[in-house]
Amino acid sequence: MKQNDLSDLRAEFDKFVKDSCSMDPEDLKRGQDEQDKEDEEPVPQFVDALTSKLLAPAISGVYLSRLDIKRIAEAIDESLPIKERVRMIRSLFRHTNSKKYLEDAFGEINRHINGRILIYNELGEAFPSSKAIFDEYTDKSKRTMKMFDQIIEDFEEIEPSSDPLFI
Repeated sequence: MKQNDLSDLRAEFDKFVKDSCSMDPEDLKRGQDEQDKEDEEPVPQFVDALTSKLLAPAISGVYLSRLDIKRIAEAIDESLPIKERVRMIRSLFRHTNSKKYLEDAFGEINRHINGRILIYNELGEAFPSSKAIFDEYTDKSKRTMKMFDQIIEDFEEIEPSSDPLFI
């Protein structure tokens, strides 16, 4: 390889690092401020109750990791950055305006929960003395899925109108 080729490659790499990987405190602060503003946007009423119940394994029966939430979002054609789980759930449901969206999102969450239930059943069979514990988590998981159905049923779709002040 020629020395000139290496210097061109080095210059291109340095330009990439300067443009994409800035460590300037002002750039970092600006990016953080934009994320904080997004996280402060209002969310539908059910989201706070949903996050408090869904993200607590003692209540919901399952643990949804950040990666699980990201996969759920990708399955319904949403793009979420990986953040804290609460912020990710809030971002996922922030712009909910139709029952179809809720059905798709909760359907995907149900798929993840059903996967956990299958694991609980396998573990209960493999370890019979712990079956009661796994059955308890299975029951909690099924109650959580029923909660999704109730949220969908109670959800009122937001219809766009020509007059934004018309109620």
